Amino acid sequence: MAPLERGFLSIPNGPFMNDTTLARPSLWRKATDAYASLLSLLLVVSTAVLIFPVSLQIFSRYTELIPSYIWTEELARFVFIWSIMLGAMLGIKEGTHFTVDVFPVLKPRAAALVDIVSNVAVLVFAVVFVWFGIEFTQFAWGRTSELADLPLWLIHVAWPMAGVTWIVFGGERMVRDLRTLFGARVA
Repeated sequence: MAPLERGFLSIPNGPFMNDTTLARPSLWRKATDAYASLLSLLLVVSTAVLIFPVSLQIFSRYTELIPSYIWTEELARFVFIWSIMLGAMLGIKEGTHFTVDVFPVLKPRAAALVDIVSNVAVLVFAVVFVWFGIEFTQFAWGRTSELADLPLWLIHVAWPMAGVTWIVFGGERMVRDLRTLFGARVA
């Protein structure tokens, strides 16, 4: 069997090459796909939850039927932060975040090289998010929000979690692009 007909974790003439990897996704790929599915579900839930406090704010502003709740603004802000971070995590997995189409349609190897350069920049930002996100979360530890009395670390932990997720998903994309660049077939 030719090297280009082998599955995901096989490098031509490399240590992972065997006939048992015939186009089956690896355990790592299955795990990251399951994690992405969980993030997608959480994004849908957070968006659905976001509708409630925002709707309360709007209706209470324009009608006398609902009292004006002050905690709805804070809850909406916190859920919105999580929605943004979840969407950014999924954008890295799907390759739709941090991309700019500067070049015309490129051949697969050239596109892989451009994607590798882009992924290195994303990974630098991911490390910054992890490093400073941990400090940010530690700063919030033991503190609560003023109005809703929510633990602030639950909001702040979104930054290092996004960074770690970007490293995982960006690393996965980089491995795929390296395999494309060096001629291996990707599942």
